[in-house]
Amino acid sequence: MQIVVKDNKLNKLLKDYNQIIKKIGLDKTKLLKRRFNELAASSNFKQYLDNGIGKPHPLVGNLSNLFGISLTKNYRLIVEPITEFLDDESLKKCEVVNVKGVADYHGGKCAWLIP
Repeated sequence: MQIVVKDNKLNKLLKDYNQIIKKIGLDKTKLLKRRFNELAASSNFKQYLDNGIGKPHPLVGNLSNLFGISLTKNYRLIVEPITEFLDDESLKKCEVVNVKGVADYHGGKCAWLIP
C-alpha cells in the first residue's frame, strides 16, 4: 500500500526522524516507523484492518472518515483511506492512505503531537 502525506509541512517533518524524535520521543518514533512499514506491507487497507495490527479503528465526530492506529495506550497514528466510501469493497480497493498525524483524542479532546 502507498502512504502519502498531502500536507507539505507534515511531509517534511515525517521525512526527518531526528525531528520526530525531538517532537514525540524515541519510543513513539520507533512505533510510528513500525506502523508505516506495516501499512506499506499491506496490499490494501482492508487487508491491514483485517490483520488487526495496531488495533485500527474508524473514528467519529470531527475525525469521521479517518482511522486511528495505536502507537501507545493513548496516542494514535491518524490516517485517511483514499477512497470514496468506507465499506468493505471500497477498502479492498483502497491502496493509498493519507497520513494526518499523531494525536490523543481521548476524553473529548484532540491533542495533536504531530503536526
